[in-house]
Amino acid sequence: MGKNAKTADRERFSTAARLKVLGEQTAARVYRSQTKRQARRSRLTGRAALLALVMCSLIVALAYPMRQYVSQRADISDQKRRAADAQKEVEQLRDEKARLQDDAYIEKLAREHLHMQFPGETSFTVVDPGTVNKHREDKAATSRAWHYNLWDGVDNADRPAN
Repeated sequence: MGKNAKTADRERFSTAARLKVLGEQTAARVYRSQTKRQARRSRLTGRAALLALVMCSLIVALAYPMRQYVSQRADISDQKRRAADAQKEVEQLRDEKARLQDDAYIEKLAREHLHMQFPGETSFTVVDPGTVNKHREDKAATSRAWHYNLWDGVDNADRPAN
């Protein structure tokens, strides 16, 4: 046993034997890790592809209806705002209509805007001293006949003020 044991120990501790054992161990580890990776990859690849396909199809299927839903919600809120504005305007017009039923209010409007008065009353027009010295801005209007200025005024009456 002495000679065989020495030879076995020498072979066991020799560099070639150690390298051989290390190589086998490393190869075994690499092989195990590759098989685990391959098993994991093959198991998840099909599922991942199917999941990606399902997610893409859901996104494509739901994109247009969601866009329509959001657009319609915006339209609904815009219409609600318009309805509220119209309701306010209706209330203001009802108030104005009620005021126009009052004779005193009509008289006040006639005096203020139309410069009307009852027979026997004297009306006065007060001229602002600051505006007396102002020259007319439309120089061309002063050189034309009065009826052209009149028709220009009629034409411009319906246009909104800038």
